[in-house]
Amino acid sequence: MVGGGSLADEARERWGHTDAWRESVQRTRGYSEDDWARIRAESDQVFEHMAALMADGVRPTSAAAMDLAEAHRRHIDRWFYPCSPDMHRGLASMYTADPRFTAYFEERHEGLSAFVADAIRANATRAREQSERDRRTV
Repeated sequence: MVGGGSLADEARERWGHTDAWRESVQRTRGYSEDDWARIRAESDQVFEHMAALMADGVRPTSAAAMDLAEAHRRHIDRWFYPCSPDMHRGLASMYTADPRFTAYFEERHEGLSAFVADAIRANATRAREQSERDRRTV
């Protein structure tokens, strides 16, 4: 954490200059307690399903894991800021590089941070490949 401040202060310092930050501030400003409860529940559900896949031995590159990664990306896109697959890939790196994010996932299931990050990366690759196929057929 920068200078011992809050996570919100750190985030503002790191990303406050970005369009995504400004969009997120604008969107979240009007959220009610019920909105925040729904946002948390949706996010928790995605990660619970990811943990279940992992526990069942499903690979993060499976269609099921990538579909959950896509649900997570759309969740961010819906509630916070436009989140392209490439931007989502950047978040995946933070999930494994920042011990605070890693701890958040590891509380749910050991190894979940890497599983989620790998599923996000696989989904971003899938989206890029689909986009390339779409361009070739136009």
